[in-house]
Amino acid sequence: MFDIKLIRDNPDKIKESLKKKRTDLSLVDDALLLDKKRRDIIGEVEKLKAENNKVSGEIAMMKKEGKDASAVIAAMKIVSDKIKVFDGELAKTDAELNTKLLYIPNIPHESVPAGDDEKANVIVRHWGSKPSFDFKPKPHWEIAEYLDILDDKRAVKVTGARFVIYKGLGALLERALINFMLDVQTRENGYTEIMPPILINRDSMTGTGQLPKFENDAFKLVEPDYFLAPTAEVPVTNIHKDEILLDKDLPIYYTAYTPCFRKEAGSYGKDMKGIVRMHQFNKVELVKFVRPGDSYDELEKLTLNAESILQKLDLHYRVMLLSTGDMTFASAKTYDIEVWHPGADRFWETSSCSNFEDFQARRARIRFKDKENKVCFVHTLNGSGLATSRLFPAIIEANQTKDMEVIIPEVLRPYMGGIDRITKK
Repeated sequence: MFDIKLIRDNPDKIKESLKKKRTDLSLVDDALLLDKKRRDIIGEVEKLKAENNKVSGEIAMMKKEGKDASAVIAAMKIVSDKIKVFDGELAKTDAELNTKLLYIPNIPHESVPAGDDEKANVIVRHWGSKPSFDFKPKPHWEIAEYLDILDDKRAVKVTGARFVIYKGLGALLERALINFMLDVQTRENGYTEIMPPILINRDSMTGTGQLPKFENDAFKLVEPDYFLAPTAEVPVTNIHKDEILLDKDLPIYYTAYTPCFRKEAGSYGKDMKGIVRMHQFNKVELVKFVRPGDSYDELEKLTLNAESILQKLDLHYRVMLLSTGDMTFASAKTYDIEVWHPGADRFWETSSCSNFEDFQARRARIRFKDKENKVCFVHTLNGSGLATSRLFPAIIEANQTKDMEVIIPEVLRPYMGGIDRITKK
């Protein structure tokens, strides 16, 4: 969320930055008009209050001198009534301004490439190489059906399209991935594990930028006014909502596993096979609260933390720096980590690692006292570490055999009771 003072002091610069995110610039103009109206009302109220104070002094003096103050008291009541009217108008204007500001996205960092969409994204690096086969590799959904480890047909009966049932060694592999990723992040990369609620209130969804703009993309309860977590980023970031942290507490690193729920409506279509885009999926999330001056170094570290999982699993991937037109609403800079899926013959985004600067912290009111005892907003970061709905298929496809068996990566075998491959029963 923007500080209106930043827009007020640099309107042209802000507009130029937001134009790169394909923002409706009338939001900025409307916010500036409401800000002017708000300040004008405050000016009028201050004048009336000064008049009130002056008249109150006169009334006290008249009463002390035994004079009739009734006319002056009546005049003061008129002033007081005007103040009440202005206070109501101020509250209404504040609410309108706040709503406008909630719809304005974060401005991109200067290092982000300008562009309208993913075509302007920049490849930062590759790791590993594509696996080679002496046969045509199959997509994960064919292998999973043959091995009977995923069942989307029965999941449709239970819930509907875009849900899946993990079965037998498929369920064990999913659980192994979650536990493995949490262990790496807590034991090697210094994160504290969190197990947060997955039902989230409206204020917390607003705090991280999901609301109000993307309410229709979220799964929502009718009563009470709660939402199912679209990602663990939301509940974990809001752990420190309305708090003032101490400088010595920073940086704070959290990791959390949650199921995630998204409608995934629109351009992706209903006929996409497999589990790469589901309404419910599992994900391990990485969240950081850091000092503003450290946040871009912390973004690089967070991205490497997410990459470390893929390296241990020996999966070929690339890191993309997203363009201004492909970034999320709340992000100032984002890296996508895309894993190679040989059966699908393409890369799939498996993690997004973002620096939100103080955008989320302003909305969620997360601050800290720096070394000079000045209260400032923290910078928040988060990244998928990783999403299993993309990781599971990559492992299945990259480690398949000609006989449609799946070789389990060595690092996962201790989590699977020593099982080294999935075979057909």
